[in-house]
Amino acid sequence: MNTKLNCVENWPELAKQANWTVGKLAKQCKVSPRTLERFFLKNMVKSPKTWLLEQRQQQAGNLLHNGYSVKELASILGYKYPSHFSLEFKRY
Repeated sequence: MNTKLNCVENWPELAKQANWTVGKLAKQCKVSPRTLERFFLKNMVKSPKTWLLEQRQQQAGNLLHNGYSVKELASILGYKYPSHFSLEFKRY
């Protein structure tokens, strides 16, 4: 398995920098999206897309708890439309 991925310790920070997208996260890690997917499935028992969505929504929950509005959260978390954020958050 890819040893450079095993050395990553700041996954949540990388997720935010990659704007919660698999392709950008893979590029940051200097691996293909497929290699990243295999790593996540083996080590985190979920796809990188699922993990990224969870990370984004957990951050949303923390920020919402701290008093941010839905509109502010959508902007902070990189959503183009607050309604899209709201729909995804409800699903989560």
